[in-house]
Amino acid sequence: MSKPLISVKDLSIKFNTDEGLVTAVDNVSFDIAPGEILGLVGESGSGKSVTAKALMLLNPENCVYGSDSKITMNLEDNEIDVFSLAKSRDKKVIRGGAISMIFQEPMASFAPAISVGDQMTEQLLIHSDMSLARAKEISIEMLERVGIPDPAQRFGQYAFEFSGGMRQRAMIAMALSTKPKLLIADEPTTALDVTIQAQVIDLMKDLVKEFHMAILFITHDLGVIAQTVDRMVVMYLGTLIEKGAVRDVLRNPGHPYTKGLMDALPRLDDLDTPLKAIAGDIPSPLDRPSGCVFNTRCPVSLGNECESRIPSYTTQGDEHLVACHLMEEGRNSK
Repeated sequence: MSKPLISVKDLSIKFNTDEGLVTAVDNVSFDIAPGEILGLVGESGSGKSVTAKALMLLNPENCVYGSDSKITMNLEDNEIDVFSLAKSRDKKVIRGGAISMIFQEPMASFAPAISVGDQMTEQLLIHSDMSLARAKEISIEMLERVGIPDPAQRFGQYAFEFSGGMRQRAMIAMALSTKPKLLIADEPTTALDVTIQAQVIDLMKDLVKEFHMAILFITHDLGVIAQTVDRMVVMYLGTLIEKGAVRDVLRNPGHPYTKGLMDALPRLDDLDTPLKAIAGDIPSPLDRPSGCVFNTRCPVSLGNECESRIPSYTTQGDEHLVACHLMEEGRNSK
């Protein structure tokens, strides 16, 4: 069996704040294989972006990683221990080299006083030995591939001359131009209309096939997840509560939280059905519930058992794992 492209084991992340250490991610583990698209799903505040930034060591200085946390990247015959990369020049292998990231905020992702084209060519020159002319050629080609009209002219313009959706597409073009082994896409289609969403998703799928590139696709849009990813993991309050093949999880969700996300989707076959939101709000990381982190909002909570004991993963079909007490010993939450 071939090694995963990147392996995350027992990842825990805390932040030093004025109120003390705040847990953002708790004991998270997952692998991404070469050429695989893995979806990371959850509400805002679930720890998705913090987890993704850990793969490139981009979290702020007040971030504290757990002593057992381990991230390993396998590049051909070279195994990289990400947390061992201490110097900036060493981190280049994962920052824009083997890994690229499409950030969630397109408005703040470009330097306002430098043209978009100069920013795109700069990264290519840093991570390769190509000429400036070739870097410009590749950048314009990628702008065209993500649907930006008149890319040669746009190449010389500044970010303030782009609309929000166009900035998002330019950022995607910049991330893809280095042909990374792993692309982290943090809500990459949020600012785009549905036709451009489809175009960008198709582009990502084409690049996966062409370059055998893997993608960590972060979103709250289950419709996009269903059409895009191979496997998915569901995160709640910094904990992975369900993971498996996307069709298995969406067709047969095992965790009450996953079912709540599914029930919250509007139904086109019955427009009169009211939307069903998950009751309550996601707790503050300063006040994490004991036991199962979802117990304060769970409609089928077992009370003391859920409040006092962290659930272990239970297998529900091939590689479909659910962390819920209701799945243990043959019980279920249906």
